[in-house]
Amino acid sequence: MRNIRVNAGRLWQSLMDMAEIGALPNGGCRRLALTDEDKEGRDLFVRWCEEAGCTVSVDRMGNIFARRPGRNNDLPAVVTGSHLDTQPNGGKFDGVYGVLAGLEVIRTLNDHDVVTEAPIEVSVWTNEEGSRFAPSMIASGVFAGKFDLEESLAISDADGASIGSELARIGYAGDVDCGGRPIKAFFEAHIEQGPILEAEEKTIGIVTGAQCQRWYDVTLTGQDSHAGTTPMPMRKDCVFAMSRMIREIEDLVAAYAPDAVGTVGEIAVVPNSRNTVAGHVDFTVDLRHPVEEKMIEMDQEAVRRLNAVAAETGIGIAMEKVSDVPKINFDVDCIGAVRDAAAALNLPAREIVSGAGHDAMYLSTVAPASMIFVPCEGGLSHNEAEAATAEDLGAGCDVLLHAMLSSAESADA
Repeated sequence: MRNIRVNAGRLWQSLMDMAEIGALPNGGCRRLALTDEDKEGRDLFVRWCEEAGCTVSVDRMGNIFARRPGRNNDLPAVVTGSHLDTQPNGGKFDGVYGVLAGLEVIRTLNDHDVVTEAPIEVSVWTNEEGSRFAPSMIASGVFAGKFDLEESLAISDADGASIGSELARIGYAGDVDCGGRPIKAFFEAHIEQGPILEAEEKTIGIVTGAQCQRWYDVTLTGQDSHAGTTPMPMRKDCVFAMSRMIREIEDLVAAYAPDAVGTVGEIAVVPNSRNTVAGHVDFTVDLRHPVEEKMIEMDQEAVRRLNAVAAETGIGIAMEKVSDVPKINFDVDCIGAVRDAAAALNLPAREIVSGAGHDAMYLSTVAPASMIFVPCEGGLSHNEAEAATAEDLGAGCDVLLHAMLSSAESADA
């Protein structure tokens, strides 16, 4: 089994074929969760899996599981996977690489007539990005018991369409229970989405865990008024208040440098008129830190600072915490399987902590799990210019193959 390698060219072609669905003018992809483009991507994946001899099932959150049987199908499966949904202006590789790397593992096992003792599964997790429905990673979170199923199905997008109704519309409202599925080990392959591997000329990131995250939806309420006739001291201007709050977030993150990051990624101004003082603003805050204690401090300080600005400006404020992801430490044995595979393949590797959120984080709370990173050009992701080489993607898939074989106990080894 040590000499088996994936077909890197076939993996690359699968990625390029998937990238045609929701293709954007500058080379990226737009497949927001549960849109027609997401359905088309899901349909293509399911067809490829069935052609590879897998049986496919879908749970009530729309998560897809493609199963290649093992010699002993009573054993828990060794599972890999990621997501097919993208950011509004996303790249070709974020998420989809982890899904199609799993498919390439199955195709390679078929090519070499390898029988594994335990079954192998490839998964697609619904709405990982959180771009259309908040929070992110919601379906793997339901699977892991983090979120309630019915409450999650009822979550709506900006136009009022719910997850449940959209799953039904595109034909992916499955009847399998979401959660409780036996998993021996879970591995997720992914581009790094950061610059470390490229800068250090490492091909493989052995992911040991992921940093904490907090997401807030912030609503400010003031008073609409005329831009020309309302004196400055008499205004209740939500945009000016928001600008001060954003500066407070920037200063807070700087105080916890160099590990902390903070982002205001969405802003909605009402009435959004050139000559009206805005009386309503909605914006988002994303805070992250690799140390749990520091994240708690940042979280509390962000709430204090934003409320202080609201009090000083006479603006009403409501802060809803929509995501609270603790520090994740991956399974020692799964990390070891990735490390051993990289070493056996003579690939330059280093341990790394994920700065981004991934479905493996929630899976790790119900099953042994780890991740495999490969470099992406300039560390750029969530951008149409996102890029990775076929060689690196193939190498990461080789590591995934051998880590899974180790966990699934190849019957032919």
